[in-house]
Amino acid sequence: MSPAELPDGIRLQKVLSAAGLGSRRKCEELIADGRVSVDGVVVEEMGRRVDPLVAVIHVDGARVNVRQDLVYLALNKPLGVLSAMSDDRGRPTVGDLLTGQPESVFHVGRLDADTEGLLLLTNDGELGHRLMHPSFGVVKTYVAEVDGAVRKDLGRRLRAGVELEDGPVKVDGFRLIQTSGELSLVEVSLHEGRNRIVRRMLDEVGHPVRSLVRTAIGPVRLGGQRSGSIRTLSRTELAELHALVDKQIDL
Repeated sequence: MSPAELPDGIRLQKVLSAAGLGSRRKCEELIADGRVSVDGVVVEEMGRRVDPLVAVIHVDGARVNVRQDLVYLALNKPLGVLSAMSDDRGRPTVGDLLTGQPESVFHVGRLDADTEGLLLLTNDGELGHRLMHPSFGVVKTYVAEVDGAVRKDLGRRLRAGVELEDGPVKVDGFRLIQTSGELSLVEVSLHEGRNRIVRRMLDEVGHPVRSLVRTAIGPVRLGGQRSGSIRTLSRTELAELHALVDKQIDL
């Protein structure tokens, strides 16, 4: 018997229903159709009981969050706000924007005060650690307004790699959005997490950054979310994040 399977646990269909998968009858149909697995094994019996605190449950291959105590949030961090929960100098922080949140959360990674955009917040230490660990290579996407007209070969150069004082860096993706006079708007994707890496890289190739916004972390996109607002990740976004980092179990 696995740690998640307990005689005095909660019936699986009740756990799924509480996680937003539909009515208990609908969840029973999911189980009967062989679409639900617990700890990697497809459930075949209807009376299965599990411990939602430890069970790893997938529906149609997508991991489902069945723990009511875990929180997954997306913040559009405003310009000038520190990626910190508090500041002894009284500067505005991410923590100031979290008033009213029922659970204590932490920010996954950080954005500089002069960079705005998507920041993930959670109290899931395991997922947060995996998203930040370089071995998982989670790609972050940024839109930057830079000085100068961008040459056609810049994307190729950035993909090949640029040498910085603390080592080389190369992008996973690059796109010129538009050029207007002596300013250009570019999109850069990379899995690097070094301090101010996007700004330093673009400055090195002769395009100092005027403004920088992180628009995506893996499958989670900022979209039209207004500055300073916080939203709960959708079930699809969370499943896709897990799919990115659950491929590798041991670090």
